[in-house]
Parts: sequence; structure tokens; C-alpha cells
Amino acid sequence: MIWLIYLLAGLGAGIVTGLAGLSAAVVITPLLVGVCGWDSYDAVTVALASDVLASMLTANTYRKNKNIDLKRGLMVGATALIGTTVGSYCGYLFNQAQPGGLGLIAMLTTVFLGIKFLLRPVSGGAAAKDFEDGKAAAAKTAAAMLCGLGIGWVCGFTGSGGGVLMLTVFTLLLGYNLKVAVGTSTMIMTFVAFVGAVSHITMGAQIYPLPMAVIVLVCLLGAVTAAKFANKCEIVKLNHVIGVVLMILGIFTITTKFLL
Repeated sequence: MIWLIYLLAGLGAGIVTGLAGLSAAVVITPLLVGVCGWDSYDAVTVALASDVLASMLTANTYRKNKNIDLKRGLMVGATALIGTTVGSYCGYLFNQAQPGGLGLIAMLTTVFLGIKFLLRPVSGGAAAKDFEDGKAAAAKTAAAMLCGLGIGWVCGFTGSGGGVLMLTVFTLLLGYNLKVAVGTSTMIMTFVAFVGAVSHITMGAQIYPLPMAVIVLVCLLGAVTAAKFANKCEIVKLNHVIGVVLMILGIFTITTKFLL
């Protein structure tokens, strides 16, 4: 049964990464903590490790479809890396005081995101090639970099939330459409997740090699498949698919936690 949960965690994480650029932690952390009884900090470490390859290959799929902004993505990513390092340390301190707290935060985040995508789809916006340079664009980019610092902290602290916050910045602040926002977000999350995973490991997270390998590989396969689907899918329909997936996973993990 526990290996089935590992497979489900990896597959679900890959799907939400490929579809919406969300962190693998919105699926992996609730399942490992709520169902398998893992320590929150260890579960976040696995989620961040899964994010590295899954986000990298997802971003490459969006790049091939010209749904990514490399220039501004790298600029926002630079500040996000700083925030991630600080957030990882804060998450370590929090987990020492409140064991299991990070897992509960991740479960509630999953349900919230599902409702958000169902009720308020992210649609409209410009393609990356249509985003012109200029004073207004430079000001928005600077603001996005500042937001990246905070987003990095959130991702390092909880292992989740970074992807959806990036989507918010890129769609509302920079005016990208959902696909460009997802592509750019996953590119940034590749580096953010790597720094977060390394930070967690160096601060003493327990590593379980075989479960981690299974989850990472299944997550990778799910992400690549979902990214190919997302790039061909109509944007409003894509929002609804993401919302339903997250709602099911969130309700399942919360229900299981309180029943066991």
C-alpha cells in the first residue's frame, strides 16, 4: 500500500507540475506526511528533489512551443534563489517547533489552489514575444524581482506555493497568458527547487534513497506527459482540469489524515 502511495505522489506531482507549473510539494508533502507518516521536513526535501528534473523538462517542453520568457524569468529567478535559502532555514526552525505543521499547510494549500483555478481561471494575457521593453516594462520587471524574493522564501519554507505565486506575478503583474506564465515559472522552479533541496539536506533532512528515486522518476514521467497536453489544451479548459485534480488530491489527503 505504501508503495502505491509513493507512485500516486510522484504521478500527481508530475501532473500538476506539467499542467500548471505548481510545486511537486502540493501533492507529495500532503501524501507523505498525511498518509505515510513522514516527517514534514523530510517530505518537503523529496518534493523539492522531484521538482528539479520535473520542472526542468517541463520548462523545456514549453520552450519548444515558444511559451517561455527566458530573460525576465532568469532575473526573477535570481532573487527567488536568495529567498529560498533563507526560507529553508526558517522551515527547519518551524518544523522543530511544530512537527507536521508544514504538511498541514501543504494540504490546505492544495485545496485552496483547486478552488482558485475552478472559480477564477487564469486566462488572457500576452505571449512572451509580445512583451516589449521600456520604462513601464522595466518597472514591472523590478517589481517582479522583488516578488521573486518573497516567493523564494515561501518555497523554501513550505516546499510549495512557489509555482502558483509565480503564476500570479507573471499573469497579473507582467501580463503573460497562462501558458507563458507556466513555462517561465517552471524554469525558475528548477533552480529554486535545487537550492531548496540542497539546503534541506545540508540542514539534516533524512534521506530514503529508494522511495525518493521512485517518486522522482514517476514525477518526471508525469510532468513530461502533462506538459505536452497543456501546450495543446485550450486555456480555460486547462484551468478547470488543474482545479479538479488539485481538489481531488487535497480532499483525499486531508480526509485520510483525519481517518487514520
